[in-house]
Amino acid sequence: MTTILRPPGPRDRAFGLRLLADMQRDYLGFWREAQRQFGDTVYMRQGWFHHYAFMHPDQVREALVDKARSFVRYEQHIAVMRQLHGQSLMITEGATWQRQRRTLLPAFSPKRFEAYADQVTAAAEHAFASLPPDGATTVDAEHTMNMLAMDIILRTMFGSRVEEDTARIEQAIRNLSAIGYAEMFLPFAIPAWAPLPRQGMKRRELRLLDGLVRSHIGKRRAAMKAGASAGEDLLGMLLTARDEEGDGAALPDDEIRDQLMTIFLAGHETTATALAWAAWALAADPALAARVAAEADGVLGARAPTMDDVPRLPLLAAVVKETLRRYPPVPGVIMRRAVEDVRIGDWLVTKGSLVTIPFFVPQGDARWFPRPEGFDPGRFLGDAARELPRGAYVPFGAGPRVCIGNGFAMMEMTLALAMLVQRFTLAPAPGQGVPEAKMQVTLRPAGGLRLLLTARVPGPARAAPAPSPAGLHACPFHG
Repeated sequence: MTTILRPPGPRDRAFGLRLLADMQRDYLGFWREAQRQFGDTVYMRQGWFHHYAFMHPDQVREALVDKARSFVRYEQHIAVMRQLHGQSLMITEGATWQRQRRTLLPAFSPKRFEAYADQVTAAAEHAFASLPPDGATTVDAEHTMNMLAMDIILRTMFGSRVEEDTARIEQAIRNLSAIGYAEMFLPFAIPAWAPLPRQGMKRRELRLLDGLVRSHIGKRRAAMKAGASAGEDLLGMLLTARDEEGDGAALPDDEIRDQLMTIFLAGHETTATALAWAAWALAADPALAARVAAEADGVLGARAPTMDDVPRLPLLAAVVKETLRRYPPVPGVIMRRAVEDVRIGDWLVTKGSLVTIPFFVPQGDARWFPRPEGFDPGRFLGDAARELPRGAYVPFGAGPRVCIGNGFAMMEMTLALAMLVQRFTLAPAPGQGVPEAKMQVTLRPAGGLRLLLTARVPGPARAAPAPSPAGLHACPFHG
């Protein structure tokens, strides 16, 4: 009988339940301490599962890209997310996932970004116009960015501002995130119908979001029957989508609902969190903020940015990328189950084993990012970005299941931040210390984020600089 050697790791006589509790209490700290104690590869036993974690860039790349076919997403996590997302691109596997990705790819192609950019700038104009510019009134930056990101994604999905109560929608998303995060650490998914208080709240919030999406699908269907066009937004694209490589059939309303729900939930909360952290980084570093504002002034002057301006704002794009490194919005969702025996690095991962990729650990590792606790956008400018080892920086994932909306997210955050620095100088509000990062599906600033905004007048635009060679549609992980 052959003995399979396992990597070092923590031991738990309670069948891994104590380790799960430790993870839930402090997910980021758990994996950082595990790497400190045991190295880049960690093994533990949790219930009947062998559980590996890989934290070296080479291992990350090998698991997510080179040997991606040897894994599927961990079913427990998918069961929790399925209650929100249905059978969307985020949930499905195999041929169904491939068909859905083919169908959705045109919605995220660069040629559609110009129309999306107009929606981003219109939403940012509306959001920032209501902020107090007196330098004395405290602004809840996290709430502001939540509402901005929600407006952007709803405009992108439905073509214009929506009439629904967006503050109530935001609260529903927060509640669902808190419930979902807690359920990620249970050994089984709790059915949504279970007669428990938390499941009752989940049902209420899901009804709210489901009603929002289905009402827009119904209204657009009715308008199309009356002779109107499908529209150029995401809903219109899905209503007219056909899988040209398959049977050419149109999407049923249930699938359109599922895809829109995923785009809404994934595209809103992650972007909002990243924008809040980027605003904090600029408020905390006046010298950096001045450089970013000068770049925006030189390219834009006082006019609103467009899609064509994005590659002409390399420092601002680097601020976005450093934000995603330092404060990854979704640091804990990459978990896989091996469907066959597979070797990752020096270790044999046996069929059925779980694999976690805590990618925020290499993103905070001094071997790849000197002074990792600092905020330095220079890491993503020029040759510095190209020298990063592949797998050290994967904020959108990597491999076949890389986030389909990564280009849209980069464009959205760059345009929104450009408009923010055009209008305001940012500073921490009195009593606002360095916020602690707290994971709750997304990585939120614990206790909120309060800033002061002082109006500024943009300087005149200069001759348009050449687009950055590491522009919007370069690889989002390198440059």
